[in-house]
Amino acid sequence: MKQLDTKLMHPAEQIRVVISRIYRSGMTTTSGGNISIKDENGDIWITPGSIDKGSLTTKDIVCVKPDGSVVGPHKPSSEYPFHKAIYEIRPHATAIIHAHPPALVSFSITKQIPNTNIIPQAKNICGTIGFAPYDVPGSENLGKKIASEFRKHYEYNAVIMENHGVVLCGEDMMDAYQRFETLEFCARTVINARILGEPTYLTDAQIEQHERSLPVDFPVFMNVSYPSDERAIRADIVAIVRRACDQGLMISSYGTVSVRWRGNDFLITPPGVPRWDIEPHNIVQVRSGMVETGKIPSRSVALHQAIYQSNPKINSIILTQPPHLMGFCTSGTKFNVRTIPESWILLKDVSTAPFGSQYESTHQVVDMLKHVPAVLLANDSVVVTGDSLLHTFDRLEVAEFSAKSLIMASAIGKLSPISDREVEDLRVAFRVE
Repeated sequence: MKQLDTKLMHPAEQIRVVISRIYRSGMTTTSGGNISIKDENGDIWITPGSIDKGSLTTKDIVCVKPDGSVVGPHKPSSEYPFHKAIYEIRPHATAIIHAHPPALVSFSITKQIPNTNIIPQAKNICGTIGFAPYDVPGSENLGKKIASEFRKHYEYNAVIMENHGVVLCGEDMMDAYQRFETLEFCARTVINARILGEPTYLTDAQIEQHERSLPVDFPVFMNVSYPSDERAIRADIVAIVRRACDQGLMISSYGTVSVRWRGNDFLITPPGVPRWDIEPHNIVQVRSGMVETGKIPSRSVALHQAIYQSNPKINSIILTQPPHLMGFCTSGTKFNVRTIPESWILLKDVSTAPFGSQYESTHQVVDMLKHVPAVLLANDSVVVTGDSLLHTFDRLEVAEFSAKSLIMASAIGKLSPISDREVEDLRVAFRVE
């Protein structure tokens, strides 16, 4: 996957990369959705109409000049009018994404807006969401209605379109994409939580307190060395992060991976770098509780350090937000892994820790992980551990598959879990400690 460096990439290339991600992530169809970029010359680069979103090239992207003339081999998207209207309302916006992702469409056809207080970063990234009434796609009236929503509240950077989909703007394409991806993730989480029970939302005060509790200052060390075994770990982390994104287990705005290096020293992913685009040089080395100079580690670095120090058999940690597991994290419903033998063997009985505990009382999560390999963090994420990075990733996949099966099973009938006696048989047969 090509790294999305908006400072260096041509608008047409940015659009090609992002629409490809959206399509492969199942957030648009062959014919659905459109994205655009307004450059410093006032030109609007936009996806063409009626062209396969799964095979677009940079040559397919259309440029609409300020005078309305079109440069390119195709007609611009039929939704160009509302892109133009939004840019006129928001002069600082340089990127717009419109698509029909399934969860957000579910909200649009029920005239609802997802509550972004379901997890801390959703509210911070997505902000307040607007709702535009229905009109004919591609019409001037639709453009006026959408522009009216963006004009009504200047803090709106995302608008749900009645019986249609969603449109979002951003200061650049990565800003718009992360808002789009996070809002769809938020919608999926709310839906999964509702299937399981009643979602638990955070108050604004809880989110503000959570932000205040995040670490900001880290002791640093100089004279950093990068021996071959350390560089190999960096490559492994990058590969597993991208795999997690491909598998829908991680989104670009959230997800942390760390691997023990030597003793209690480890390597960990940074914040602020889109997970799709992470590179080996972004990874942060942590030695003796200090971080390599010039870098910032994940905000959960203290939790990772405490886990490694207290659990010598743990050599890898993944902290992320898979959509089905997040249904359990945000509904308070027990995540019962006694579904199939593989699930219990790899996960044992998963517990849930209170919101904020990974920052405010790490000992609680650390103590839980002495007995089980995974813990749900209420309204936040899931933390999974293992004796190797691949082992940890396998557990993460199994956990998300189990959560998905449980949610699907809820529509069929009552769960019939593996019994205590059968669990003991598994414990003996597979030597589960």
